[in-house]
Amino acid sequence: MTTSDYRKILAQLASKPAKYKKFIKHNAPKKRSCGIGRKKCSRCGRNRAHIDKYNLDLCRQCFRDIAIHIGFKKFN
Repeated sequence: MTTSDYRKILAQLASKPAKYKKFIKHNAPKKRSCGIGRKKCSRCGRNRAHIDKYNLDLCRQCFRDIAIHIGFKKFN
């Protein structure tokens, strides 16, 4: 289950508070203190291929899309 999937089911459990609490307890993603799952792209939310240098907080795919607008130049 990905980090955003568990929230889609919550609308169905709104009328059953006991099952709702149990579902949240067992299916919510764990809070990370370190590792690859802690850093996310600020634009799309990907966990992997994260560029942290210069405090960009972007994945490499998003960086390619907006690098020219930020001020980076492509050298051949």
